[in-house]
Amino acid sequence: MKVLLIDAYDSFVHIIDQYLRTLGADTEVVRSRTRSPEELAATRPDAVVLGPGPGHPRDSGHVELVHRFAGRVPVLGVCLGHQAIALAYGGRVEVADQIMHGRISTVRHDGAGIYQGLGHTLEATRYHSLVVAEPLPGELTVTAVAADHGYVMGLRHRTLAVEGVQFHPESIMTTAGLTLLENFLATGGSPAPGREAGLTGARPR
Repeated sequence: MKVLLIDAYDSFVHIIDQYLRTLGADTEVVRSRTRSPEELAATRPDAVVLGPGPGHPRDSGHVELVHRFAGRVPVLGVCLGHQAIALAYGGRVEVADQIMHGRISTVRHDGAGIYQGLGHTLEATRYHSLVVAEPLPGELTVTAVAADHGYVMGLRHRTLAVEGVQFHPESIMTTAGLTLLENFLATGGSPAPGREAGLTGARPR
């Protein structure tokens, strides 16, 4: 399974790459805005991951990729990518009351989609100053919220294979991050063998 991973100039995107490869994916990492959406589509990926990064999602190049790939292949947005999905469908992002820099929060989720088999809560690591504002556009639904402040931590398109997470599944302090990515790959037809290769803490505890 070929996964296109868009690097929005984040220092930890290589960990997402490692996780995806551990799960059997053939990844191609491309820096954002270095190729056009059409050039990226020509690589014929089976799934797309819009990675985290600094700045505002409107400037990341991710929004254009949501428009290009949503409905064609599964799309997962992480942090900045999550925010870009909201913008792509007419949503808003706003400054959070508190800047989250390595904060671990309990996240309540719906147990569906990428959260299958994960109960209804997980511990997640957060690095962000912006959050997706509610209410979400009609095409999107909230799938996860932070137990502490109630901010949107996950969203999903109602009919397309498009999901976003505000937290960082690649963080060693996020419980079940590897399983979450495994579930995402499964939506694209990957056998998702789940080889852990020393990724301590990535599975549910």
